[in-house]
Amino acid sequence: MKRREEIERELGLDLCPIRTVLAQISGKWSLLVILLLREGEYRFSEIQRAIPDVSQRMLTQTLRQLERDGLVARRVTPVVPPRVDYAITDLGRSLFEPIGAMAAWAVAKQPEILSARERYDSAG
Repeated sequence: MKRREEIERELGLDLCPIRTVLAQISGKWSLLVILLLREGEYRFSEIQRAIPDVSQRMLTQTLRQLERDGLVARRVTPVVPPRVDYAITDLGRSLFEPIGAMAAWAVAKQPEILSARERYDSAG
């Protein structure tokens, strides 16, 4: 059985910029990591403490994917034990404006969304 990624690649869906970018930044942890790194450089353990409900495995995967996409930079300092720091890149910083606009929209529209949910739930 083919994996979803293989099917998307065969259909050319992996080349759709909207699909690929949104898939990455809409991940459960990606946006939180990006927003945290807005404040500066963090070590892995500091990120994990700042986002306590993310598992070590998921945080590792998220950071690797963000690094792969050029949104986060990883810097290893060769000391014992090795020190690894993560920082937002210029490309990652370019997300702050659209993320801010989306957050402002969510705050402004929250009453309408909650009202719509109530109507939907009561009709069910």
